[in-house]
Amino acid sequence: MLLATLPCAERERTARLLEETAATRPSDLPAVVDGLAASMGGMPLPSPEQDAPATERAKQLTGFLERACALQEAERGAPAALPPGEPARLKAILDRPEFSRARQRHGDLVKRLMRELEAWMEGLFESNEAQSFAVATRAVMLGLALALVLWGALRLAARRRGKAAAPLASTLAEAPLVLDSPGEHLRRARAALGADAREAIREGLLGLLSALEQRRLARPDRVKTNRELAAELPARGAPATVVSEVERLVGWYDRAFYSLAPVPPDEAASFVAAVEHLNGTLPAEVSR
Repeated sequence: MLLATLPCAERERTARLLEETAATRPSDLPAVVDGLAASMGGMPLPSPEQDAPATERAKQLTGFLERACALQEAERGAPAALPPGEPARLKAILDRPEFSRARQRHGDLVKRLMRELEAWMEGLFESNEAQSFAVATRAVMLGLALALVLWGALRLAARRRGKAAAPLASTLAEAPLVLDSPGEHLRRARAALGADAREAIREGLLGLLSALEQRRLARPDRVKTNRELAAELPARGAPATVVSEVERLVGWYDRAFYSLAPVPPDEAASFVAAVEHLNGTLPAEVSR
């Protein structure tokens, strides 16, 4: 049985957040991963591959969350015992060549745990009912062992797919960030307020970045973080009031957008309104 309550209800939004952050702002991905780890209730996340790009790490975590949620749902609906023919069928599945590495890695550990659990159960109860319970427990442990083996096989397959897609993902991450006009981003932000507050503040931030870019106060790209862009404003000739307001807005955005908690609709509306007001007070294009 899983000891943690996984954030399965939010897994699609979490997967989208991981992939978007890895593609557009890879330096912010560790903050999102920390939030995911906190929401997993102590379940350890898989270790990142050495020198793997942020997009591969996002795919790794997305696949892990999907498999963990599927395992949790399977455990909640698992029967107390398997039909008589199931152990033989499961053994035949585990004997397939594609599960050879998983057997070598986890086979001894699973067998030892099953033996220890069976010995503890038999020593605790000395009755026919207790023996029946031990048989049922053995069947459940066999099911969990199969799930563990399948998870290992899926992880290996996902790693191979991620390595094949890494060159394309790296090219996309190095591409410049192309923004629409500030008005277009803010129009989409206002339209999204009623349905998706997180998308609304994202469009609001893009509207702010587009306005700063038009006035040559910032040069957004896919590598710089929001705080790095704000730190460049004084050197590009931005007034102190603009620098202070931009720092406040991007600070709130980072805390709200990269959190796994839902964005409050009223706070999202205030953020979009503040961006609209700031855009209207920005100075004309700075001569450089």
